[in-house]
Amino acid sequence: MGGVVQFRWKRFALGFLVALVVAQFIPVRKTNPAVDSAKTLLAGSNVPAEVSEIFQRSCQDCHSNRTTWPWYSHVAPVSWVVASDVNGARQHMNLDEWGSYSVEKRQSKLTKICEELKSGDMPDSKYTLIHRSAKLTDAQRATLCDWAQATRKTLGSPAAASHP
Repeated sequence: MGGVVQFRWKRFALGFLVALVVAQFIPVRKTNPAVDSAKTLLAGSNVPAEVSEIFQRSCQDCHSNRTTWPWYSHVAPVSWVVASDVNGARQHMNLDEWGSYSVEKRQSKLTKICEELKSGDMPDSKYTLIHRSAKLTDAQRATLCDWAQATRKTLGSPAAASHP
């Protein structure tokens, strides 16, 4: 009986290893589209240095076209999760396409930034598990939220409404 169990275990392990090797050949879309620096959030808004640093350290890898693809993002099945998370994050909000958003969309995104920060949903816990430096303190969350709220208010002004 023990020999049968050991044989089944070896077959399972060999099958798993083969599946893992085959999975490496399944293509995953990992891109960094071109960046028009004039359209980025940091170029188009009055962003204090502290806020800019937080965005770059904790948000940019997923919410921009400047993703740093670490070694593990090239190894399936982890690569599938990473690529899916980055592509989804870019669809929700892309810091490098901020200038192409309407005023209403910017206001909505700024509100959402604050909501995500207050709920603790961002930065994503899967990301901060590996990227410890991306974790935000309560003070950093408040700094970003205060900036987002202030910026949202300025977008409602008549002068801001005339800009795309």
